[in-house]
Amino acid sequence: MKIIKIASQMQKIALKHIKDGDEIGLVPTMGALHEGHISLIAKSVKNDDITIVSIFVNPVQFCPNEDYLKYPRPAKKDKEICKKNHVDYVFMPSANDMFPSDHKTFIEIKTLQDILCGAFRINHFRGVATVVAKLFNISCADRAYFGVKDFQQLKIVEKMGKDLNFRTKIIPCSVVRERNGLALSSRNSYLSAEEKKRSLNISKSLKEAAEDFKSRDLNFVKKTVINKLKKIPGSEIDYAEIVNFDDLSPANKNTKKAVFAVAVWIGKTRLIDNIMMIKDKGRSGQ
Repeated sequence: MKIIKIASQMQKIALKHIKDGDEIGLVPTMGALHEGHISLIAKSVKNDDITIVSIFVNPVQFCPNEDYLKYPRPAKKDKEICKKNHVDYVFMPSANDMFPSDHKTFIEIKTLQDILCGAFRINHFRGVATVVAKLFNISCADRAYFGVKDFQQLKIVEKMGKDLNFRTKIIPCSVVRERNGLALSSRNSYLSAEEKKRSLNISKSLKEAAEDFKSRDLNFVKKTVINKLKKIPGSEIDYAEIVNFDDLSPANKNTKKAVFAVAVWIGKTRLIDNIMMIKDKGRSGQ
């Protein structure tokens, strides 16, 4: 396994692999690797000749008063995880290398970036789309692996890739959860033991909503979840929305495949989660 810290060097290496006929898989991360990331790495190692894991805490996707400086950066542990899981290259660029002082170019995905998390984190997805585009170009990846937990991010990256004709194929990967149902996230480390216990109600409520969606009215499903989330001590809801699976537009009574996406503060930690919901055939739910 090799550690690469310069973008131009990583790109040169990737182009050499492409020339040699190798297929490249990219796992973009901000580090603080956990089992969710490892599952993405495993898919790349299985599918691709070369696996690149990028570890970069992207400053341009953090909003004012967010946790950029406090974001966990266990570099030594991350490198050990990558080596253990057969990663070929770990790309760990500096912020100045990726976004030098004269950097002026950003990518926006209209409409999709302004809803759900985007309504609360202004310019967040502009920063995400821009860094992912740079990583695609630097890595020359044939495939890139993204977790479904960040569902809005996944849809934005898919749309960007399609609109800008990237050669990189986006591979969605299932949410990885702890045994108790809590979706894995680097920010879970911020939770106290008591807060972690309370947060289990998020995934539990969504799981129950998926069952209700098969036969119940949309408003009932949504209100039921909101009421449950409100009862979590120390919680504050940013949003709880049911959207169409394909384009994140608001779901309606004719929607057969939806995603219930939520963002909830537990104490000082913001958690996101979602679940796919499919309507029972022959039942309108109205």
